Amino acid sequence: MKLWGGRFKDEESKLMEDFNSSLSFDKKLYYEDIKGSIAHVKMLCKSNIISENEKDKILMGLEKILEEIENGDLKIEGDYEDIHSFVEINLIKKIGDVGKKLHTGRSRNDQVAVDMRLFSKDKAIKVKDELNKLLNFLIKVGDENNYIMPGYTHLQRAQVVTFRYHLRAYYSMFKRDKKRIENAIDIMNENPLGCGALAGTTYDLDREFTTSKLGFEKPVDNFLDGVSDRDYIIELISSFSIIMMHLSRLSEELILWSSSEFKFIEMGDAYATGSSIMPQKKNPDGAELIRGKTGRVYGDLMGILTTMKGIPLAYNKDMQEDKEPFFDAADTVLSCIKVMGGIISTLKVNKDNLMKSVKRGFLNATEAADYLVNKGMAFRDAHKVIGEIVIYCEEKQSAIEDLSLEDLKKFSDLFNDDIYEFIDYKNSINKGIKSEIGYNN
Repeated sequence: MKLWGGRFKDEESKLMEDFNSSLSFDKKLYYEDIKGSIAHVKMLCKSNIISENEKDKILMGLEKILEEIENGDLKIEGDYEDIHSFVEINLIKKIGDVGKKLHTGRSRNDQVAVDMRLFSKDKAIKVKDELNKLLNFLIKVGDENNYIMPGYTHLQRAQVVTFRYHLRAYYSMFKRDKKRIENAIDIMNENPLGCGALAGTTYDLDREFTTSKLGFEKPVDNFLDGVSDRDYIIELISSFSIIMMHLSRLSEELILWSSSEFKFIEMGDAYATGSSIMPQKKNPDGAELIRGKTGRVYGDLMGILTTMKGIPLAYNKDMQEDKEPFFDAADTVLSCIKVMGGIISTLKVNKDNLMKSVKRGFLNATEAADYLVNKGMAFRDAHKVIGEIVIYCEEKQSAIEDLSLEDLKKFSDLFNDDIYEFIDYKNSINKGIKSEIGYNN
């Protein structure tokens, strides 16, 4: 069942037929293919290329095919080369020879380009919507758990922050990710219908009409470019990869925080699993799977980049390989954002353990050094003095703020009673993180 073959004498081998077929995966594009065909047929009639009666018959047939696919009466299967031939051949079966006029002024090259742009834009909008939900969860859970906690560098306790502030770091990352998706949508929002195979068509097509009907901003400027580039797919998978990188970093922290060694948080039961042998276990499998699936999306990106890197203009069959990486990357990032939203929205924060970790980490050491600088000591000297105090505290198993003034003066006469207020953790938060106004006691 092919849309070509007139210039061929011999039959295509079954091996080549199976190798060439894309129906098993491009059937995902059935809605976009029919939507693009409906706009094309309406344009053909408006441009007096087909009659009103022909248009009505073709539209009726296309709408019936769409209805039958969606209610399960028409299965997308069989000996078809791709989704385009599936729709067109079934249309001809349904309405007769008038269905053969559907492809007037169109190539499968611009047809598949339209399908993929419509599909990609729809998936990108869904990703943006899911990011919005995740952003809201991060704000809500942060505001509900605005407790003092350690901030880290090199995975070593560094300075005091709050749980809310930590989550808002990821809020900023995902907000940039959302902008990247929006930018990709803006760039890709051009209509390739009317490009033909590579150099347009002799028909006087109304490209502005199909552009409006399909919701694009403008027609593509160059026919060769319109059918032969997939940079919008590469850009979207690249943006998905950055999202996955941020999700993976957050997952790693959640995995660490939920361990017995940290006990900063507890995962909700809905997003954790148990062990088949160890009944005490509660494994953060949701976060671990997100971390693992990140490499999968990176692989999709490298795959499409490698496919496209050596293709001369215009369309080449290599470009059939653009679909599966995009389908996989889009489905993966969507599921991972949804799961992360569930993890964040159901986790419980252990306020007491956060504070215990702060107390054990000398997280006001930098503020203590700043105190001495404010009293006139050079910072490098202050740094040395506080380092010696930390060693002293470790030996005494004490925190800096728990030392007596007498103990502190052994290291510098510049210490006075105001040191305790200066290095108080809550005061450090208010001095250092200006946007963190108010926190839960």
